[in-house]
Amino acid sequence: MDFELTASMMCANYGNLEKEVKNLEEGGIDSFHIDIMDGRYVPNFAMSLNDMRYIAGAVEKPLDIHLMIEHPNNCIGLFLKNLRKRDTVYIHPEAEYHPSTTLQKIINAGMVPGIAINPGTSVETVMEMLRIVKKVLVMSVNPGNAGQMYLPYVGKKITKLIGLKEDMDFEIYWDGACSADKILEFAPKGVKGFVLGTTLLFGKGRPYAETIRNIRELKF
Repeated sequence: MDFELTASMMCANYGNLEKEVKNLEEGGIDSFHIDIMDGRYVPNFAMSLNDMRYIAGAVEKPLDIHLMIEHPNNCIGLFLKNLRKRDTVYIHPEAEYHPSTTLQKIINAGMVPGIAINPGTSVETVMEMLRIVKKVLVMSVNPGNAGQMYLPYVGKKITKLIGLKEDMDFEIYWDGACSADKILEFAPKGVKGFVLGTTLLFGKGRPYAETIRNIRELKF
């Protein structure tokens, strides 16, 4: 089965980031997920503009920039000028007065536009934006911290999005508490990609290439 795997870099070992990104890329990861947090939209600070800039210059694979910040339109240019045409930028619609304006800036810069949907955000409230974006990142946990528990009602939201994605031309990606059973359940239903963090990828004491290969060889 064809699905994408992206590494949640806030979970990486920052004692040797150069080695981490090299091992992940050589190990077969499809993209690098960069969580930018401002301590306001979510109660945490995570990766920075400089972290993003370094990884963008160190890898060939695409980046997925997840902006968990208030009013991203105010500073979106800082991120866009350091990215490549194949990179994706996700914003949270609740964090912006006019999210479609921010999405249009991402489109105009040649990047892939996306929205991230929190567990408490209904599909109905973002319906119009689904025709603008190319990717929808569904949060299965509340944003802001790694290692949280899966919120089971998110599965019904994914079912709704699967019914809309072909008509509205977007792909669905899973973020948060991503275990093997979630991939086994939701990849066949139409979820395109999965963000891997501490549940499956990081801190396991095994080479990334081995872990990634084992995930791709799951029996559906």
